Amino acid sequence: MTSDGRLRSQMVLGLALCLTLTGAIAEFPKRQHILIVGSSTTYPIVAAAAEKFGRETPLTTPVVESTGSGGGVKLFCAGLGLTTPDIAMTSRRMKDSERQACARNDVNDIREIMIGYDGIVIASTKEAPEFRFSARDLYLALAREVPSPDSRKNLVPNPYREWDQINPALPSLPIRVLGPPPTSGTRDIFAERLLQDACLSVAPLRALRKQDPTQFRQRCQALREDGAFVNAGENDARLVRKLINDPDTLGIFGFNFLDRNRDRLRAASINGIKPEFELIESGIYPLSRPLYLYIKPRHTRLVKGLQEFVDMIVSPEVSGPEGYLVDQGLIPLPASELSTGTMAENQGRPYPAD
Repeated sequence: MTSDGRLRSQMVLGLALCLTLTGAIAEFPKRQHILIVGSSTTYPIVAAAAEKFGRETPLTTPVVESTGSGGGVKLFCAGLGLTTPDIAMTSRRMKDSERQACARNDVNDIREIMIGYDGIVIASTKEAPEFRFSARDLYLALAREVPSPDSRKNLVPNPYREWDQINPALPSLPIRVLGPPPTSGTRDIFAERLLQDACLSVAPLRALRKQDPTQFRQRCQALREDGAFVNAGENDARLVRKLINDPDTLGIFGFNFLDRNRDRLRAASINGIKPEFELIESGIYPLSRPLYLYIKPRHTRLVKGLQEFVDMIVSPEVSGPEGYLVDQGLIPLPASELSTGTMAENQGRPYPAD
C-alpha cells in the first residue's frame, strides 16, 4: 500500500472511531432521577415530599440538595438539559436579575408555584433570657453602619457590643447572632423586611433612597462583619446545633426548625409579635414569607416523573391544611388563596425589581 493509501485508511479508521464514540455518548444513560436544588429552609419540606414520592410510586426518588435560594437559582438558570436541575426551591421570589440570567441561557419557560409559608425567627436557647425586639433594635444591633450615638446625622461603623447598649430593656449580653450567608433567601428577606425598613428612619439613608436606590439597598442591607453577626452557612439544622452549644447566642433561621426544637429553643418577639403558626399564615408576623418552587416544563420530556412529582406536591393531600407536609414544617396556604388556585399555579404574578 502506498503512503497515500495508508493515510486515507487511517483517516477512514479515525472517522469511524469518532462516529462510534459519538454514538456511544448519545446512548449514555440519561439521569433517571429528578434533581432539586435550593433553599435550606425549604429543603426538609421538599425532601420529605421526595421520600413520599419514592415510597408511593414506582419512580426513582428525587434527589434534593440544599444550596441556598441564590445558589439553587444560579444552578437552575445555568441552562437546559440533564446536567442542570429540574426544580429550584426558594424562600423568596426569583429576582429580575435571576430571570434575566435564566433567559441568557435559554431558560425562558419557567413555572412558578407557591407551596406554602414559613417564618424567619430569631431564637435562643431556653437557658438564655427572653428577648423582645423592636425592628429598630435589630437594625442597630446588626447593620454594618448605623447613626452615630452622638449625632444622628452621621453614619458610623456599628459601635454597639452589648444588647442593653441599644435598649436598656434588653439583656446585658454581648451581641452575637448566627445567621445565613448572602446566598440565602432567609438573609434576603431579613434584610429587606427589617434592616431596610428601619433605614428609612435615618435621614441620610432616606435621602439616598431617592438619589440612588441601588446604593440605598446595598448600604441598608449590609450586615456587620466584626464578629457580632456570624455567617453560619446554609445548613439550618447545623446552625441550631451550634446555638444549643452556645446559650448566650441567638440564631436566625426558619420557623420549621424552631418548631422541631421547641423543647430547647425559644423565639424572640418582633414588635410585640411572636412567630406562631396562625400569625405566619395570616402575614401578621413581620417575617412571614412564602416558599416557592421553580420548574422547567421542558424537562418533563427529559426526566420521567417530573410532572407527577409536581402534581403530588401541590395536591391538598400533601400541601393542603390537612396535608402530609404540615407535619414536616410547612405552613399551608390559607383557604382564600387555595380557592383561587394559587397553590397550583402562580405564573402570572409580576416579579419584584432587585
